Amino acid sequence: MIRAEKLKIKVCGMRDVLNITRVASLGPDYMGFIFYQPSPRYVGADFKLLDKATSPVVRVGVFVNAGTEEIQRQSRIVGFDHVQLHGNEGVQQAAALKDSGFKVIKVFSVDDDFDFGVTRQFSQVVDFFLFDTKGKLYGGNARTFNWKVLQRYDQDVPFFLSGGISPENVEEITTLEGMNLHALDVNSGVEEAPGLKDVKKLKTIFDAVDKIRLKRITQ
Repeated sequence: MIRAEKLKIKVCGMRDVLNITRVASLGPDYMGFIFYQPSPRYVGADFKLLDKATSPVVRVGVFVNAGTEEIQRQSRIVGFDHVQLHGNEGVQQAAALKDSGFKVIKVFSVDDDFDFGVTRQFSQVVDFFLFDTKGKLYGGNARTFNWKVLQRYDQDVPFFLSGGISPENVEEITTLEGMNLHALDVNSGVEEAPGLKDVKKLKTIFDAVDKIRLKRITQ
C-alpha cells in the first residue's frame, strides 16, 4: 500500500513553454496537458511539446469526453503514452485505449457520498485511478475533498490524489497510511494564474514530499 518513499508527483495543467521548462527542472514524475477547450488550462489547438523541455518526465494527455480516435490521434502527435480520462468515459473506451498501447488513468469526482463501487468495473482496463474533488469544473476546482472517504475504497488499483493540494495541506497525506496512493496530482493549488505554476510553491511541495519519503525510509 502507501509507500511514501515511492510516492510520485504529477503537475497538471501545463501549457506555457518557459513555465514547463522551469517546472521540469524540479523533477516531477508526471506532467499533465489538458486537451479540453472549455478549460482555462487548455493547451490550444496548435500545442507542441519539445522533448528536451520535459525529458525524462512522463507526459500525460488529459481529455474530457473526447472520442477514442481523437485521443489516439492527439496523443500520438504530441507523444503521450499516458492518457487521463477526466469525464464520463466508459469501460469500453478505457479498454480500447489500453489495448492500443496507452497507460490509462481514469478520473472520478469525489464527495462525501461517492460510491467507490463504481470503480470496480474499470479495475481490469486501467492502470491508475485519479480521485479529484467533485465540483462545477472538470478539475481545477481548488478544493480538497474529505480524504477520510478513501477508507471506503478497496485499494485494488493504485491512485493519484488530486483536488486543491497546496503547500498548506500537503503534509496531511501522512494520514493516508495503508492506502494504495501512487502520486499526488498538483494543479490549481500552486498557480499564479490558470496554467501558470508558481515554482516556489511547487518547490515547497516537493521538499515536503522528500521529507515524508525520508522519514518513511528511516522508520
